[in-house]
Amino acid sequence: MSTPSHPTTTSSTPTRAAVHRPASRSGGWRDRVGAYVALTKPRIIELLLVTTVPTMILAERGLPDLWLVVTTLVGGALAAASANAFNCYLDRDIDELMNRTKRRPLVTGEIRPRDALVFATALGVVSLVWFAWLVNVAAAWLTFAAIAIYVVGYTMILKRRTSQNIVWGGIAGCMPVFIGWAAVTESLSWAAVALFGVIFFWTPPHYWPLSVKFKKDYATAGVPMLPVVASDRRVATEMVGHTVAMIACSLALVPLAGMTWVYTLVAAGLGGWFLWLTVAMLRKARGSTRGGPGAMKVFHASITYLTLLFVAVAVDVFLPF
Repeated sequence: MSTPSHPTTTSSTPTRAAVHRPASRSGGWRDRVGAYVALTKPRIIELLLVTTVPTMILAERGLPDLWLVVTTLVGGALAAASANAFNCYLDRDIDELMNRTKRRPLVTGEIRPRDALVFATALGVVSLVWFAWLVNVAAAWLTFAAIAIYVVGYTMILKRRTSQNIVWGGIAGCMPVFIGWAAVTESLSWAAVALFGVIFFWTPPHYWPLSVKFKKDYATAGVPMLPVVASDRRVATEMVGHTVAMIACSLALVPLAGMTWVYTLVAAGLGGWFLWLTVAMLRKARGSTRGGPGAMKVFHASITYLTLLFVAVAVDVFLPF
């Protein structure tokens, strides 16, 4: 996919200097802790960790050492928290303009930008040392790559410049699969690549429906998310294409990892269900039907799909055939 030029919606992109709010000191220590937790976007972290444990089980072909699982999850949570906090720091100017994000701690003044930067940096350093010391060096390097891709690749370079921002920036969200696999084996395999592909192609049809709902917010902030700069028909068409590729990757895992017929049926069934939703969204965009799923229904369905697919990955390992 080629990188399009700046759309007209970004011609007046706000500068980061626009946010100069004094830190609010009125709250107690619980409010302060809550504000720092909010910087880490814990709900996103939960979804990332959902993919890590099943990957480790598949890599081990059974239950990995419990200590290894715990240290990998803690390190992954710290790394994701660091990346998300950096994102809040760098995007505080556009967060101020969007209804969805205008209550974030850096916008409200609960946390000063300098404090947020120190917090994000500390989390990142601790996560890398944690992985190198308690897991292995391969996992540490992959963790560094994940943070760099999200902070530099997505937040600093792609997000405000191209409608394909979430496609390539979404690579960071695929990295927990590689990290989990490397934590167990200290290497990677084609099975890990297939799982990586599932999340890579899942990310756009997961995130674009959310962008549809908050299209005006992104337009106001000058962020060229695909639903802002393209028609609903094009968005839905690309969602269908990514979903087909996602299903192909999920089924490629069958020969690559020796999955059973149970996983095969689950992967095919879940994939067919989610594809039906995206096709219905496309038909609605074309005007072929008055009904069809709303954007947020597809968004929530994508979370259900990924969760159940990775549960199937983990369960399949223990089946006696």
